[in-house]
Amino acid sequence: MPLFEWGEEDEMWVPAHHPFTSPASDDMNPETAKARAYDITLNGFELGSGSIRIHRPEVQRRIFDMIGLSESEAQEKFGFLLEAFRYGVPPHGGIAMGLDRVAMMLAGTENIRDVIAFPKTQSGTELLTGAPSEPSGEQLDLLGMKFVEPPPSG
Repeated sequence: MPLFEWGEEDEMWVPAHHPFTSPASDDMNPETAKARAYDITLNGFELGSGSIRIHRPEVQRRIFDMIGLSESEAQEKFGFLLEAFRYGVPPHGGIAMGLDRVAMMLAGTENIRDVIAFPKTQSGTELLTGAPSEPSGEQLDLLGMKFVEPPPSG
């Protein structure tokens, strides 16, 4: 699988899987770099995907640099993971099986939201990573949104 793909909307190279996927070799050319990633599919549905993760901080920094993620943005978005590098991350990988997709197929629906609980908590947050993070100004502009100060109580 490719490590990067061309993002038409942003007109830049973006991770094909996620920005923590380990490259398969020293080739970091976005046009030719291969990923250590894998998928499991059934009848055209992705049932699971995974990758061997980056475990060397210098490789992670190169990937972030290639996708235009500054040091401060990386810390804001992925600080919990970057902190782990301080303790020596061993080579590791994982796969996430999409049991919700199997349930979707068994239920005869084409919309995964018909079979999963959403959001994961009543407040709409994801407890492990603290998502969602505060959106950037660019993201707010893209969605036509802005923050508004609440009216004073009283």
